[in-house]
Amino acid sequence: MKRLVQPKVLQPVKNDNDVESARPLRHSVVLLVALLLLWAAPAFAQGCAMCYSSASAASKDGQRAISKAVAVLVAPPLGVLTLGVGLAFRYGRKRDQEQNRDDDSIPL
Repeated sequence: MKRLVQPKVLQPVKNDNDVESARPLRHSVVLLVALLLLWAAPAFAQGCAMCYSSASAASKDGQRAISKAVAVLVAPPLGVLTLGVGLAFRYGRKRDQEQNRDDDSIPL
């Protein structure tokens, strides 16, 4: 009877060099995000002139109503985005735990 041999799973070596090599990548990501935000800054300043003039001409109650309306319109997309990111992290954590469990159960 021939016995099947399971291949060994190579695990990355974790040492202090891994942490140091991740730092330049992290700095690059932060720099990229900052540049993208600065690049998009002029677009935020191009608000609708007609909307601005009508909002500034409104009474204090009207301005408060516009502010509340903006908050109401922003809440659902932020809620959906938060839910999606939360589910993605939950799925990733669960997947990692299952992979670690499977790796631990494989006889070497």
